[in-house]
Amino acid sequence: MAGGLAGPRLVALVCAAQVLVQLGAFFWPALIPTLMPLWGLTNSEAGWITAVFYAAYLVAVPVLVTLTDRVDAKRIYLVGVACTVAGHFLFALLADGLWSALASRALAGIGWAGTYMTGLKLLADQVDAKLVSRAVTGHAASIGVSGALSFSVAGLLAGRVGWQSAFLAAAVCAAMAWLVVAIAVPRREAPAQPPQDGKPLFDFRPVLRNRSAMAYAIAYCVHTLEMNALR
Repeated sequence: MAGGLAGPRLVALVCAAQVLVQLGAFFWPALIPTLMPLWGLTNSEAGWITAVFYAAYLVAVPVLVTLTDRVDAKRIYLVGVACTVAGHFLFALLADGLWSALASRALAGIGWAGTYMTGLKLLADQVDAKLVSRAVTGHAASIGVSGALSFSVAGLLAGRVGWQSAFLAAAVCAAMAWLVVAIAVPRREAPAQPPQDGKPLFDFRPVLRNRSAMAYAIAYCVHTLEMNALR
């Protein structure tokens, strides 16, 4: 590693950055009652705008998380944060209906994929084994905090300064997180060279054949389904 923070201070910083970068994640669901009549959206169209965020996450997360086996997780994380900034910024400036909202929310979904699980990988790579469990707990808590704040902050800002300014504020918060992580998180040395066994990086068949891993994955999928349905 080179420079930057370490130990509990690093964990606290990454968790704080996670709150900032994901603060705007649920601004759209929170502001549906405002934007649906403003843009003349049907219920189905509003649902598609909500769904595309998760669809983009679903497609992007296996790629981005797998890349952290070859690339420093910090670099992938910063790319994810940049996508989040761009998604919120474009929503604020260009979104005026179904298609423009779909595009910007898809970009935000890719940003979520590049920061949620890769944030965990970043911490796992940076802290020692004794601190990993607390780091994971803190990171998970920061996701919950940002999700709760996202709804309340969206309503507060939209009511005071308008929905465009609310999304711009979300973009600024994510940009602050980018700067914090870029400056303070140490650069990790290049990962070990890939094994010379001829297996491609994106071969997920061993995971699919692992019943224990798939059991955890399915359980977490159901948990996430119920959680996001409530949101």
